Amino acid sequence: MKTFIQVKDAELSYGSKKVLDRLNLEIREGEVLAIIGPNGAGKSTLIDVILGLKKLDRGTVVRSLDDLKGAIGVQFQTPTFFPGLGAYDNVKLFAAVNGKAASREEIEEVLEQCHLQDAARTDAYRLSGGQQKRLAIAIALIHRPRLLILDEPTAALDPSARSEIKSMIASLAESGISVVFTSHDMSEVKRLADRIAFIMNGRVRAEGTLDELLASHGTDDLDELYALMLEKGRVRV
Repeated sequence: MKTFIQVKDAELSYGSKKVLDRLNLEIREGEVLAIIGPNGAGKSTLIDVILGLKKLDRGTVVRSLDDLKGAIGVQFQTPTFFPGLGAYDNVKLFAAVNGKAASREEIEEVLEQCHLQDAARTDAYRLSGGQQKRLAIAIALIHRPRLLILDEPTAALDPSARSEIKSMIASLAESGISVVFTSHDMSEVKRLADRIAFIMNGRVRAEGTLDELLASHGTDDLDELYALMLEKGRVRV
C-alpha cells in the first residue's frame, strides 16, 4: 500500500508546552485512518503540520502527493463560509479562490454527493449544523482530492446529523478516496476506520487495526480500550 504522507520524529512546541513529541505516523493510499485521543493531545496540530500550515521545530513530513492543494481536501473543525451566499455559490467561490474554475455540473455533483441539492440557494449560515459540516466537505471535494482530511466531522451534531455524516464518509471511502478523520466517537471509529492511531501528549501511543488493538490489550470493546489508553498514557502495539 502506497504511503501518501509520512510524519517522522515530529516535534513542535508552543512556548514551554510541547504539542508534538517525536511523533511518527503514516497516511496510506486507499484506507480510512482514525486519529483519536483526548483534547489537547495534538490531533488538530498534527493536521496543520500535515497540511503545511505549521512548521515543525524538528522532524520531517514527507509527501508523495504532487499537487498538495489539489490532492488534499480538508474540513476544519469550525468551517467558515462566504456570508449571504448559498451552498452552490460557496462551493463555486472556494473552488475559484483555490484556483479551480468549477463547472455547474461539478458543483451540482458534489452538492448531491453531500445531500445538499435542496439547500443550494440557502444562505450557508442559515443551514443546520449538520448541513454546514456537509457543505464544508463538499467544498473539500470540489477539487476531486485523493485524500480527504476531516477534523471532528460529527462533533456537536445531533444523532441524526451524525448518522448522515458517517454514511457519507463510508460512501466516500468506498469510492476510493483515502480519508483521515479525528474523532471522540468510538462508534464512529469502529464503523469507519481501517486503522486507528491513538495520540496522547504529542505522541502516537498505539496504532493498528481495530482487531489488532483489541487483541493486544485483551479486550473486545473499543470504549474500554480507549479508557485504558487514557489511564495508562503509554500504551503501545
